[in-house]
Amino acid sequence: MPNPSLPRPGRRTTTDVPTIHVPAERAVVDCAIYIDGTRLPGRYTHAAALAEVRRRGEGFVWLGLHQPDEHQMTSVARTFDLHELTVEDAVHAHQRPKLERYDDLLFLVLRTVTYVEHESVTTTNDIVETGEILLFTGPDFIISVRHGDHSELSAVRAHLEADPEQLGLGPAAVLHAIADHVVDTYLAVTTAVEPDVDDLEEFVFTPDTRIAVEQIYLLKREIVQLRRAVVPLAEPLQRLIRSPGNPIPKDIRRYFRDVADHHTTVSDRIATFDETLSTLLDAAIAKVTVQQNTDMRRISAWVAIAAVPTMIAGVYGMNFDHMPELHWEYSYYVVVGVIALIVTVLFVLFRRNKWL
Repeated sequence: MPNPSLPRPGRRTTTDVPTIHVPAERAVVDCAIYIDGTRLPGRYTHAAALAEVRRRGEGFVWLGLHQPDEHQMTSVARTFDLHELTVEDAVHAHQRPKLERYDDLLFLVLRTVTYVEHESVTTTNDIVETGEILLFTGPDFIISVRHGDHSELSAVRAHLEADPEQLGLGPAAVLHAIADHVVDTYLAVTTAVEPDVDDLEEFVFTPDTRIAVEQIYLLKREIVQLRRAVVPLAEPLQRLIRSPGNPIPKDIRRYFRDVADHHTTVSDRIATFDETLSTLLDAAIAKVTVQQNTDMRRISAWVAIAAVPTMIAGVYGMNFDHMPELHWEYSYYVVVGVIALIVTVLFVLFRRNKWL
């Protein structure tokens, strides 16, 4: 009798299903060979491109990847002899900006940002989105790994290909161009965010407006996200400029100084935004507190006014036989008149003191 725990002949189990690996070429956006700053015609796989460069003994390979999986990145790493730790970072992303060196290999992580268009800063929840670019730079290759849909480098590649003299400086020129492009987007995003901060500031300090403190928190959260993506890049840029034994040529280091200057400008802007939002938050909380105090005074004034007829009606509502003026013909009209007089006097006093 067959054992029911064993798979039947011809019956496929889940463990029999083979894992289908998508080839690395599916993650390749572009792969090109550059000799003296000029792109060689033809299409190459990453392995064939590197083999051709090393056969010629000149030029370099620029390989662009978009969100490769572990198998694809492992295949590329095997071809270019990348360190296994950098491969893990390239697959899972979500890294802080950093620079690591492995012998002749530089590994640079850049966070990308983009501005999310919206109608009003008081109604949106998202202002900034982030992505990531990881760069592997060797003597005869540069690999750019992108995460996110807004971090395209096609414009950077086209700009460099139109300038063979700059591209002829090698992979370091591409490294600079991508870093410069990313920092320029930082400038563009902070320029776009500035009107949002100004609009929120105007809204907070406009009289007779109610501001939701949560909206300031949301914008501050976006600025914090922007700061975490931008500010940590300062240290890697300084290392690219000043680090001893740096494989970056001197001519390229001069260009990195300009990138670092722009990055400092962006960092200063973000710090200003953060300080402004902190001030707005304090002002909004103070405004809410003042409004609450005003509401409490208004409520207290109406309670005081309502207490007068309540007290008088309570006294004359007691069922005693012997009370002053209880059986007088005009008692009702006198009591109502006294109530109206006292209520009117209180109303005038509260209004004069701006409690009502």
